[in-house]
Amino acid sequence: MPVTSLGQPTASGIFFFLLFVAVSLLITYWASRRTRTAVDYYAAARSISAAQNGLALAGDYLSAASFLGIAGLVALKGIDGMIYAIGFLVGWPVLLYLVAEPLRNLGKFTFADVLAYRLQNRPIRIAAGLGSILTVLAYTTAQMVGAGNLVKLMFGIDYNVSIFIVGIVMLIYVLFGGMIATTWVQIVKAILLLIGVTLMIILGMGKFDFSVTKLMAEVGAKYGRSMLEPGPVNTNIWEAISLGLGLMFGPLGLPHILMRFYTVPNAKEARKSLLWATWWIAYFYCLIPIGGLLAVALVGKQIIAQVDKGGNMAAPLLAELLGGTPFLGFLAAVAFATILAVVAGLTLAGASALSHDIYVNVLKRGKATEAEQVRVARGATLVMGLLAILLGIIFKGQNVAFMVGLAFAIACSANFPALFLSIVWRRLSTVGATAAIVVGALTAATLIFLSPTVWVDVLKHSAPIFPLKNPALISMPIGFVVAIVGSLLCPDKEAQAKFEAQKIRSYLAVGAE
Repeated sequence: MPVTSLGQPTASGIFFFLLFVAVSLLITYWASRRTRTAVDYYAAARSISAAQNGLALAGDYLSAASFLGIAGLVALKGIDGMIYAIGFLVGWPVLLYLVAEPLRNLGKFTFADVLAYRLQNRPIRIAAGLGSILTVLAYTTAQMVGAGNLVKLMFGIDYNVSIFIVGIVMLIYVLFGGMIATTWVQIVKAILLLIGVTLMIILGMGKFDFSVTKLMAEVGAKYGRSMLEPGPVNTNIWEAISLGLGLMFGPLGLPHILMRFYTVPNAKEARKSLLWATWWIAYFYCLIPIGGLLAVALVGKQIIAQVDKGGNMAAPLLAELLGGTPFLGFLAAVAFATILAVVAGLTLAGASALSHDIYVNVLKRGKATEAEQVRVARGATLVMGLLAILLGIIFKGQNVAFMVGLAFAIACSANFPALFLSIVWRRLSTVGATAAIVVGALTAATLIFLSPTVWVDVLKHSAPIFPLKNPALISMPIGFVVAIVGSLLCPDKEAQAKFEAQKIRSYLAVGAE
């Protein structure tokens, strides 16, 4: 059955889009009246409960890569695309047991606060700011690409104009509402996303008598057994291992995820937040690959690829087929909410690195007033938002799940080694941690630039210089090696002396506030 209304404005699409924008602006207005101090702007006054933060974490994490990208990969490549769903999920237990409690007890607004607890403040914050900003920009690019495609196909608006619209709306509620607005928009978005995907799967599986076996048989009959077997996405074993490492350890270095632990009152609530988030995220990742299979079985691979070569519109196309333009309008609005909320969280994380880590703690040596901190944070937010718009235009046409995989590679290479070692290894020095962040980030970014993703797909060279699309297999071990070698060559006695006090605070939260 051909799908024809994408690219044409529909009453339902306009209604749901405007409804969500109106709700988000109302939340922003409400939040702006409660955002006065730096704690309000960065950490929502630490007033969010575990259940609320769990939904907000799920909202932050279930991005366009999860909703649009994974469904598209499964629709075009088969069940091999499920590696992203599995990989995105398995990082959560690691995050829960390794860093959630120490992060909340040792830090204030950003993960750089944890590093600066016993390492030298200025060099470590400059390096952490660099790692955070590179990660945020890579992740934001993927979201903006998904947003541009979605708004373009829903309303027939030029892609570049779509990117600009998304960027402006996002900037409005981050600039004025800060973390309070971002958190509640994430909660609303997570609820809408879970409801929308559940309804889509119920309607689709009803056509196959709620039998996954019948669905897979239909896909196999239409497109061959290769759609139901490993191979198309990861034909190279080293590529698969590299991707898996990035997806598993990437969450432990994502600034916008780590910031969420500071919105709850204490470490106990931080752990409970992760448990809530894990349940919601696991539920979602069980459903979305089924959505990809339903899309290819009911809509067809040719139509999906014709509408968007990255496959990112598979879920909206399926929604229109199952529920007509009203359901398409609702699900497209959910996708728009998903992208807008995630971009807002990312922009706030990048702005925090610029303002809190670089400006307040490096340039002003921690002596900025509350009003000055909030003012600089808003200026940094504006800079990050404009960069997001620019990068969304440059990387038009890429699959968003794949691009988020690259952001995870930067996160696990730059931020994770230094953060993890600062918590567990007494001998980590300022030189080792700083070098790990800088070398890990630059190595990952350079290898991505030289990989088929940029060197061939964007710059149109005939062959890549670095063969792997995902650099984590090389860049993450380099981050750890540089941290260890740098610490052994340039020991930091003062940092070692503070290790026991750090351990006590990380366990007991003595002096956390």
